[in-house]
Amino acid sequence: MKGESECFECLQLRINSDFSDQLVFNYAISNSPFPFGSSAILHITGRSGGEASSGQFILQYMSSHDKNCFTSYVNEYILDSSESTRSDYLDIGGDQYNDVVNVGNRFTLSDESKTGKTPPRNTTCNHSGRFSCLRTITSLAPIARVGKSSYSALQEVATDFLSRSTEDHVLESLDRFIEGKASGRDSMNFLSLIGFPSFEEDYFPGSLRHPNIAPVLAILKTSDHANTVLPKTPYNLESILHFNPNALKSDWNRIFLIYQLLSALLYLHGLGVSHGNICPSNIMLTDSLWSWLRLWNEPVSEFNLPLQQSESDNSKPAKIGCYNCGCHSNDLYADLKLSQLIDWHSSFHQWWRGELSNFEYLLILNRLAGRRWGDHTFHPVMPWVVDFSLKPDDNCDAGWRDLSKSKWRLAKGDEQLDFTYSTSEIPHHVSDECLSELAVCSYKARRLPLSVLRMAVRSVYEPNEYPSTMQRLYQWTPDECIPEFYCDAQIFRSIHDGMTDLAIPSWAESPEDFIKLHRDALESNRVSFQLHHWIDIIFGYKMSGQAAVVAKNVMLPLSESTMPRSTGRRQLFMRPHPIRHATARITRNGSNKYAKVLIQTNEMQRETSLLSETAYLQELEQASAFSEHARHLNACYHYPLSQMKRKNISSLGDPTAVTLSNNTSKVSLIDQNYWMPHKMNHISFLQHMKEEAEDSSGYPDLLLWRQKLSSSRIASEDIAGDIFSVGCLLAELHLCRPLFDSISLAVYLEDGTLPGFLQELPPHVRILVEACIQKDWMRRPSAKILLESPYFPKTIKSSYLFLAPLQLVAKDESRLRFAANLAKQGALRHMGSFATEKCATYCLPLIVNAVSDTEAECAYILLEELMKCLTAQAVKTLILPTIQKILQNTGYLHLKVSLLQDSFVREIWNRVGKQAYLETIHPLVLSNLYISPDKSSAASASVLLIGSSEEIGVPITIHQTILPLVHCFGKGLCVDGIDVLVRIGGIFGESFIVKQMLPLLKNVIRSFIDVSCMNKPDPVQSWSALALIDCMMTLDGLVAFLTEEIIVKELLEDISCIHVGVLMQKHMEIAVLQVAATTLFGICQRMGADLTALHILPKLKELFDELAFSQEISKGSTAVGRNLKVTKLKIGGDFQIETRMDLVLLLYTSFSSLLGIEKLRQCCTTWLLLEQFLLRRHNWKWEYAGESSRNGSENNITRRPAISQGLTSEYNPAKLLLNGVGWSIPQSQGSRGAKNLIQRRPLKVHQSPVVMQEGMSYQVNHEPWFWFPSPATIWDGPAFLGRVGVQKDDLPWKIRASVIYSVRAHHGAVRSLAVDQDECTIYTAGIGQGYKGTVLKWELSRSNCLSGYYGHEEVVNDICILSSRGRVASCDGTIHIWNSQTGKQMSVFAESETESGHPTSHPASVPKINSDQANVLNLNTLSNGMLSSAFDSSLYTCMHLLDSSETLVVGTGNGSLRFIDVARGQKLHIWRGESNEPSFHSLISAICSSGSNKNQAGGISTSPSLIATGLSSGHCKLFDAKSGNVISSWRAHDGYVTKLASPEEHLLISSSLDRTLRVWDLRMNLPSQPIIFRGHSDGISSFSIWGQDVISISRNRIGLLSLSKSVNETDGQHHIIPQKLYVSSDNGMRSLSALSSISILPFSRLFLIGTEDGYLRICS
Repeated sequence: MKGESECFECLQLRINSDFSDQLVFNYAISNSPFPFGSSAILHITGRSGGEASSGQFILQYMSSHDKNCFTSYVNEYILDSSESTRSDYLDIGGDQYNDVVNVGNRFTLSDESKTGKTPPRNTTCNHSGRFSCLRTITSLAPIARVGKSSYSALQEVATDFLSRSTEDHVLESLDRFIEGKASGRDSMNFLSLIGFPSFEEDYFPGSLRHPNIAPVLAILKTSDHANTVLPKTPYNLESILHFNPNALKSDWNRIFLIYQLLSALLYLHGLGVSHGNICPSNIMLTDSLWSWLRLWNEPVSEFNLPLQQSESDNSKPAKIGCYNCGCHSNDLYADLKLSQLIDWHSSFHQWWRGELSNFEYLLILNRLAGRRWGDHTFHPVMPWVVDFSLKPDDNCDAGWRDLSKSKWRLAKGDEQLDFTYSTSEIPHHVSDECLSELAVCSYKARRLPLSVLRMAVRSVYEPNEYPSTMQRLYQWTPDECIPEFYCDAQIFRSIHDGMTDLAIPSWAESPEDFIKLHRDALESNRVSFQLHHWIDIIFGYKMSGQAAVVAKNVMLPLSESTMPRSTGRRQLFMRPHPIRHATARITRNGSNKYAKVLIQTNEMQRETSLLSETAYLQELEQASAFSEHARHLNACYHYPLSQMKRKNISSLGDPTAVTLSNNTSKVSLIDQNYWMPHKMNHISFLQHMKEEAEDSSGYPDLLLWRQKLSSSRIASEDIAGDIFSVGCLLAELHLCRPLFDSISLAVYLEDGTLPGFLQELPPHVRILVEACIQKDWMRRPSAKILLESPYFPKTIKSSYLFLAPLQLVAKDESRLRFAANLAKQGALRHMGSFATEKCATYCLPLIVNAVSDTEAECAYILLEELMKCLTAQAVKTLILPTIQKILQNTGYLHLKVSLLQDSFVREIWNRVGKQAYLETIHPLVLSNLYISPDKSSAASASVLLIGSSEEIGVPITIHQTILPLVHCFGKGLCVDGIDVLVRIGGIFGESFIVKQMLPLLKNVIRSFIDVSCMNKPDPVQSWSALALIDCMMTLDGLVAFLTEEIIVKELLEDISCIHVGVLMQKHMEIAVLQVAATTLFGICQRMGADLTALHILPKLKELFDELAFSQEISKGSTAVGRNLKVTKLKIGGDFQIETRMDLVLLLYTSFSSLLGIEKLRQCCTTWLLLEQFLLRRHNWKWEYAGESSRNGSENNITRRPAISQGLTSEYNPAKLLLNGVGWSIPQSQGSRGAKNLIQRRPLKVHQSPVVMQEGMSYQVNHEPWFWFPSPATIWDGPAFLGRVGVQKDDLPWKIRASVIYSVRAHHGAVRSLAVDQDECTIYTAGIGQGYKGTVLKWELSRSNCLSGYYGHEEVVNDICILSSRGRVASCDGTIHIWNSQTGKQMSVFAESETESGHPTSHPASVPKINSDQANVLNLNTLSNGMLSSAFDSSLYTCMHLLDSSETLVVGTGNGSLRFIDVARGQKLHIWRGESNEPSFHSLISAICSSGSNKNQAGGISTSPSLIATGLSSGHCKLFDAKSGNVISSWRAHDGYVTKLASPEEHLLISSSLDRTLRVWDLRMNLPSQPIIFRGHSDGISSFSIWGQDVISISRNRIGLLSLSKSVNETDGQHHIIPQKLYVSSDNGMRSLSALSSISILPFSRLFLIGTEDGYLRICS
């Protein structure tokens, strides 16, 4: 049942005729090098959820002329349907059959009376032995609908699939099963399909689709064809292997893919059918790389057919062309010799001998490279051979294109390409493909629909912008040509009004004549002589390596190397392509002028038969060697059958042997005794997923498994052929090249010789491959035996059980609910962290897309369970990016509100620490408070920020919460954002407000007052007005937490009272004036009449005088927008002023009520003018009854609410949540309002002297964070004002290198510093009493020493805070692991001093040494640098923690690296690089890792790829993190290397006592020329990095440099400008100390300095 190939135009016309012109025809699919096929990709629009949605589908035409099971069944089905009362378009999975029984080979109904209908009569055939064709095909396509072709039918199919409701009932049944409820048969049947409780070889035909078989959505009948409809997947395995094999580089991904394939094959084989054509192109892959095995497809290559058939077909190759006899395309390809199937080996030799045209050979190369006719993004490419200025003439040099250079190079010029290569961050010459979509659509513009041109070329169609002539087209494009210009004259003729035909050159009489001449030029000897150069550039060895550099053909690499791709660059050849032999022979005969080139190079050659034969043999040898090198292009995946007999078996790979039929899809075909084991329940299902302890390595088990294969026998030769194909695929996945080609397969069939590179496979993979490809097909393992082999670990099986139901065509809500229920039942816990990480990549897209409240609840449950079961590193790389995507949503999301809760954030803190939260989540929490935030999200975000502020500490709160919110003033900050600032002030108390917030807010207000006085553009003025409103509202809210004395001192006694200062501005916006007046009066109400008269009235006198004598100034243009802000915040009651003169009504009347009219008149000498104005304008006069006049004036002021009423108004979600169920607020803070927090008072500073002694905790009763300076000192008004309307993601840190606070930490030097992730706890290592090493733990908030560790006998030189909670590692030559809470030692690691490989105890002073004799990997000395055992008299010198694996990398005194598994308490292996100084061992002085924290495809985190070490000799070494090989070793410095760091994956920074700091680019071949920073006068003892800034220390100086600025410097000079770090004493003297260590607190915008005299200094 083969599809009859048509040209793409005829195929499109047929589809439009059979369905509708409304169908969007994307492109047709061809399995040959020519534009003929029977399948197409369509864009079909359906309706999902009441809304229109669209997707891509595959429509495959199959001829119904042949009498076979498929066509007979479809015809009978349509006939029976038309005779009945049922519709023409029916679901073959309908409920018309209630039960089915199998009687012999016939398919009968158990109850026909219920439907009144008999099934199709053609129910048996010779293709199926176990079951009838009807039942077999029904099981393979249970969701397919059968009916007559129509556009409405396609739309219904698309709607069903896009709504994903087709298999929803299966998930609902599984959901009930997981919950332990009665679930029906669907769940049991499906679980049996995916291997629970075990896989079975004999399947009974059922009504459920196997999750790894491509869903056939519909079978639609036309007059002479039967069409199948399948969903299109973005990738298939062929495209992954060709364009980006790194997408499947993970061993787990490869194993999981094979497991899915075998599961699908087991189902097929259990039904009694084989696939017959398993190859990469038939394995479809979804977005998540879940695999679907495609059935019913045409063979992909001629040599993959059974041997006898291939031999017979080769003698008479099938001619190509459109089967419509009148089609013009038949004439275009009539002279071609190729068939639709490709054999590159024979085609190459035919071309080389001159028997195949250049045009045909290039089409073959295009097909092998994956290029597709009709797909404009990846169209076949041809070379331009002439520039169209002259008629092509072999005897004339003019007009010919140089094929040794790419068209890109010819168009751009060598000078520009060299400049691009030398100046680009990633060196490259070519930034685009050799043939872009833009170029293809421009070439074919006259034949393409306008909709395509608007999408691909330009959205506005302008016909005159398209090149009008061939010569202009050639000059315009930097891209190569397309085949149509060599074969199809139709491309010149326009179908659009306004666009003229593409003009041909003058030397051609017509388009047909041009095509002939152009094709002749392509086939000319001149082109044939150079064509191999062009092939090398486009398809060959000049695509990569040094050859690409020389040819100026280095392409810009794709940004994500691990992401799967459906198109890309496939390099076919790694060697130079040989010249065409026919051309060489002609040139030797000197038949034309151009042939003299070869004659001159072979002038010693004589025209003798002997020499000609010798030359021919040499060329033949070169061609044969090249052909041998490219044998991988003839991939073979099929084992030829020994005989063409199929006993009781069908092959789905041969379309003629396949039937699809109407059936009873949703009928239960379940046998109760067989399908339902007694213990098949949700508990046993969860136990089945439980992770097993991996006691064995797996390889010995595989050897035992192979021995047991001798007793197994496979059912048939066809099934054995499928197993052979699986073995070939498994080998190719690991080798990245096919296992067999046509030649190697023939050799294997003849004498059993396997390809030599099979030995490159890992041993455990080789065992499985050799078992699958055995020559004796009966000895090959079945799919069931393979699935149960030790090759597949338990994590694969557990993951498959978890993920397979999620791949059903079901709604996202159902899939999310199932995953959440399964996780809630403990499935992820049972599976283990590794399997959970793999499953997470499939689940997280469902979580991100959760929209409804029900989905949000399930997503939250699933997210919580994932966080509990994943490792900390996986949470960082998988979960945190998912949370970021959810929080970035600007609208309302129930899930977003749930994630902004205290409990969830604390779970993040517990799993990954506060540092990761602050880096990734905290900025997005803030973003929910500005730029029109959703109310619910803003309320949740504000509660979260308020409740977490105290725990993260004052410095982080100021720099990461308060300052960013202040920078949002005027930029859409909502009420909840202001409430956050107010309540944080209330939490930290009055002293915090006075010291930290009031100076900052006053500076902000003054800055904006200055802006209002300037002649700024309207946007700046408007923004500054809004910012002033936000600032004054915040200030007014904070007043509620201050005592009267503080208010007077900080706000009223100030000479320039900020409120009055705002009111005095004559050009201030009206809304700002109203807020200032209202908030000022609110403060006065709080203070009372006496204090107001004393402090405020004198300052208001000038204002009242100015208002009394001023004209009415109205700024109505700016008042409208601002009043919206005031109205929203409910400030100022019901009365809104409209002009500045209205301040008289607002202020004079208010203060008269508060102070009394007499006192006000005494202060205000212009009272008479003001009261006259009020009477005249507002009908106001003073009544001595104490109430303002209410004589009919509607403008009378009846009340004056304070600003606090605005902050505690009816709408304040943050307050409601804060006082409700959101956060737990201490009892002392009350629950009714902010004023209750006034009772909280800061601790008083203890003034008694403190004597600090070593060996005890230093407790000083300071107020928390007493030493932290006010942020007003770092306020940068001009810089802030410059960011108009922009919220900067990362506020700059301007390092001032000033000491804030200093405390004596140790008696001797502070050798090392370590900062906990919360930046509240620090550890210092230094010299204690008796010159012993001590480590102290400090609370940064009060600068108190909390505890310490005193178990070291020597000076501690390094500290490392371990990822495990509460554990710290410190090094004094040995490694001590101790509990930071108790100071108790947990373990000690030291190297052996006697026998190698048998460590002994450290000197008696060390109480305990772990015995690790059994844990050290005793390997012989290898070239990769690994040692056989530990060495004598070695001490540990420094440490580095690999977070991804909880492993310590420890440097030793003789240049080796020791690895320690901290979690298990075991020493691992040792690495040693080649010694640079054989006579003297250099100790390792610094270690860092690079290339970590990156994600592979699907988000899987990777371990560090490089480990760098610095030595005391000045050398640096790079180790491969996986193998231990020394990648590079070079002399980096002229002195001791003090520190290494890797701020980016490709950068390494080193410092040294040679007074330089150097930056190395790891992408270059080391030692490359580094960036060298000089400027220190002494050796650099250490440095620390924050972003692109580096702080280095040298003696008593500190140096600052920026990596970003250094890259832009062109003079080659890079300088550090050091400055002395002074400490001021109480007597005003300044002192200096030698600096020994440094550490940065990035979120607190601080850094710590340790000194040689034992001080710990906090700097900013």
